[in-house]
Amino acid sequence: MIAFLEGTLAGKNTTSAFINVGGVGYAVAMSQGALVKLPDTGNAVQIFTYLQVSENGIALYGFLTLEEKALFERLISVSGVGPKVALAALSAFSPAELINAIAAQDIARVQKIPGVGKKTASRIILELKGSFDEGVASLFDQDASSTADAAQKATLEALLSMGFTSAEAELSLKGAPEGASENVLLQYALKRLGA
Repeated sequence: MIAFLEGTLAGKNTTSAFINVGGVGYAVAMSQGALVKLPDTGNAVQIFTYLQVSENGIALYGFLTLEEKALFERLISVSGVGPKVALAALSAFSPAELINAIAAQDIARVQKIPGVGKKTASRIILELKGSFDEGVASLFDQDASSTADAAQKATLEALLSMGFTSAEAELSLKGAPEGASENVLLQYALKRLGA
């Protein structure tokens, strides 16, 4: 699985960014909010990715934060919600706004996602409302005192999503630099895992 891309922004359009990584150009579908935050063409970028392999082909979805990626993965786990709807959700709301709407069981608000009707909005709320009490909600903790802890949790979540066991993931973070960012922790863990 491709966990992230680090390279140069070669360009972007209304739905995707084009990342040059060692001479190979990757088309990465991203939310509107993420595309707007990207630097100018020619600048270095690092994008977390989700690779989807289906009978229709291979698609790469990109995120500026692990929180965004984790929320995207939760959304596509809902039956009837595909990657395009999940990206539309991330374009319509910030991750915190969407989580609050789901936690509050606000069907009308969730229905504002392009392509989501009342039935799908109800399903999203029904299947995800309990998962934000802990789990992903902890990834959105902005309290400065727990930033390092949040980075550790986000890195563990990323490693688990890559297919590593929880024991492997926890072991790979032993001795990691204290107070390190998610990016640094992920690179540290992947080196230790030989990935």
